[in-house]
Amino acid sequence: MKSDSIVIIPTYNEKENIEKIIRAVFGLEKPFHILIIDDGSPDGTAKIVHHLIETEFSDRLFIIERQGKLGLGTAYIRGFKWALEHDYEYVFEMDADFSHNPNDLPHLYKATAQEAYDVAIGSRYVSGVNVVNWPIGRVLMSYFASKYVRLVTGFHVHDTTAGFVCYRRKVLETIPLDEVRFKGYGFQIEMKYTAHKIGFRLKEVPVVFVNRREGTSKMSGGIFSEAFFGVMRLRLDGWFRKYPKIH
Repeated sequence: MKSDSIVIIPTYNEKENIEKIIRAVFGLEKPFHILIIDDGSPDGTAKIVHHLIETEFSDRLFIIERQGKLGLGTAYIRGFKWALEHDYEYVFEMDADFSHNPNDLPHLYKATAQEAYDVAIGSRYVSGVNVVNWPIGRVLMSYFASKYVRLVTGFHVHDTTAGFVCYRRKVLETIPLDEVRFKGYGFQIEMKYTAHKIGFRLKEVPVVFVNRREGTSKMSGGIFSEAFFGVMRLRLDGWFRKYPKIH
C-alpha cells in the first residue's frame, strides 16, 4: 500500500501500547506508513513490531533498532533521514502511548498537504490548556516552559515542546539535521524555532493531550533542564547564526 506520509514513533518499553497504536494508525481512512525507532527495549517491544511486519503489515510498517537509550532527538533525526531516503513527502512525529490521538493525524496532514503550511504542530495550548489526566505540576511546568520560550526567543508558537508534529519534506531537507544539538524537549523547541528562522510557515492545530494509561513515562528532570537552558542558546543563534535559505 503506497502512502506519501510516514509516522515516526520512537519506543522504549512500550509493549502495552505498541500494537494498539499501530492498528489505530492503520485503521484511519487515509493511509499512513509507520516507522518504529526502538532503543533496545528489554520488554520485547521490537519483537511485537517484527511479528506484525511478518504477519500483516510488511508493506507499510518498518522498524529501526538501536542499541540502548540514545535520546529522543537522535531517534527522530535517524527517522527523518530514513523518511527522506524513502521519498516520503509528509513526515510525522508521534508518541506510542496514545497521549497523541491517531485520529488527529489527518488534521495535521490537512494543514500541510491542503493548506500549504510547512510545519503543523499538534498544540495543547493554542486554544487554552487541553491536557487530560496530567498532574497539575507537570501541566504547569509544560505550559510555562512554552511561555518561557516565547518570552526569551520572541517565537510566537504556544506549544513549543509539542511532540506531535508534521513536517513537509522540504523542511527536513533544508534544516541541517546533523547540526541539531538537543536530545530531549530541547530538540522539539530547536526544530520548530529553526524552521521558523529559516522562513517556513508553521500552523498550530488544536489537539487534546491525554496522559498515558499504560507503560511508564520517559520524562526526566535532565530532559527538561536541557530545554530550559538551551533556549538561551537558541536566542543567541537567532541573532548570530546564518540559517539556510529555502530553495
